Amino acid sequence: MGALKKGGNCQKILLARMQHLAEQEMCYSTDSKFPRGSRKKVGQHVKSPCMKQAIVAATVIAGWLSLAAANNPQPNYPQPTEGDYVVSNYKFADGESLSNVRIHYSTIGTPTRDASGTVRNAVLIMHGTGGSGGQFLNPIFAGELFGPGQPLDASKYYIILPDDIGHGKSSKPSDGLHVRFPHYGYRDMVDLEHRLVADGLHVNHLRLVFGTSMGCMHSWLWAEEYDRFADGYMPMACLPHQISGRNRMWRRMVMDAILNDPQFKNGEYAAQPRGLVDANYIFMMVGSSPLRYQQAAPTLQQADAYFDKLTSAYMEGTDANDTVYQVDASRDYDPEPSLGKISAPVLAINSADDQINPPELHIAEPLVKRVAHGRFVLLPISDKTYGHGTHTHAAAWKDYLIKFLRQTG
Repeated sequence: MGALKKGGNCQKILLARMQHLAEQEMCYSTDSKFPRGSRKKVGQHVKSPCMKQAIVAATVIAGWLSLAAANNPQPNYPQPTEGDYVVSNYKFADGESLSNVRIHYSTIGTPTRDASGTVRNAVLIMHGTGGSGGQFLNPIFAGELFGPGQPLDASKYYIILPDDIGHGKSSKPSDGLHVRFPHYGYRDMVDLEHRLVADGLHVNHLRLVFGTSMGCMHSWLWAEEYDRFADGYMPMACLPHQISGRNRMWRRMVMDAILNDPQFKNGEYAAQPRGLVDANYIFMMVGSSPLRYQQAAPTLQQADAYFDKLTSAYMEGTDANDTVYQVDASRDYDPEPSLGKISAPVLAINSADDQINPPELHIAEPLVKRVAHGRFVLLPISDKTYGHGTHTHAAAWKDYLIKFLRQTG
C-alpha cells in the first residue's frame, strides 16, 4: 500500500512549553481566513521503527514537571515504534483538499485478536492542542500507567499515540504551505484518527478511547460518531458543550494577538511575530494552577524569574501559523445535541482547579446525564491536582481508570 520509511532521529525531548501547552484544549474562529472543517478519503500506510523515549526535561515550569523530570528514569515498558500513515487526496469538510496528509504516530505493545479477528486490547490516547503523542511518554503519565502491573500495562495492551494533523510530526502549516494549508476542524481530526486506527493499523475495535483537553473533546466526538467501536470512552479535562463564554473569549485573544500583528505578514514572516509571545502569555495564565504558580514563585523576585523562564519555554519550538490553526480547529466542536445517542460507557473527569473548565459553570453534570451509561467525576483540589494539566498526572485519577476498565471489560 505504501513505501516503507526508515525512522530518523528520535523525537527531541519535550520542552516545558510543549508539555504545558499540550495539556490545554484550545480553539477559536470568526476570522474569515479560517473557515469550517470536518472529513473524508483514502490512504496508504508508511511505518518506521524508532526509539521514542520523550521524558519531560524542563523542571522550570512547576512542581508537576519537576516530578516528571526528576532523574530522567528509563521507561519500564516496551520501546515505542514510530510510523507515518499517509492519506491520499483527503477532502476536508469545508471543501479544501490536500494530496497527502501525513499522520504520525507511535505504538507500544502488540495487538491481540479473538477468534473472530476482533482486536481486544487496543487503547487510543489523544493529546491536547500544541502537543503530540510523545507528551504521554513521561513519568507522570507513562510511568504510572504503561509498566508491568499498571492499569495500561503495555505487555497486555496495544497503545496508540497519534500526532494529530497540525501537530508534532504530522502534516502542518509550518511544513511550507503556511496559511494556504487546509483549515482543518476537530471533525477532520477525528476522522483522520479513525482512519489511522482502522485503515492504517488495521484495528477494528478499541478497548478504550482516552483523550486529554483537545483530545478530551475528540473523545466525545468519537463516542458520538463511532460509539460501540470502543468498549468505553474516557474524556479528561473538557466539557461536552460548544466553546462559549470566557472560554471562547480568551481563544479570540490568542488568535487576534497573532493575526493582528503586522509582523505576521499573512503567515509569511521570516521570524516568529511578537504576537506569538502575547498569545503565549494568555496560554500561561488560563492553563495554569494559581496554587502551583504560587508554590513555584512565592516572592516578587522569584515570580519575575519564573515568568521569564516560562516565556522562553513556551516559545521553544512553537510557530505562529501552527498555533493559529490549532486554536482555530475547535470551531466545529459541539457534541451536546447528540449526547443522547451514545450507548457506550463514558467516564468524564475534570478537576476543580481547572480554570479552562471551571466547576462553577455546572455545565458537565447535567449534560453527562444525557449519556445512557455516562458518569462525571470532579476531582477536588489536592496535592495531586495541577489545574488543567491534571489530565496528564495519572496519579490523580488512575484509580478511576482501573475501575472503569473493570466495568467495561
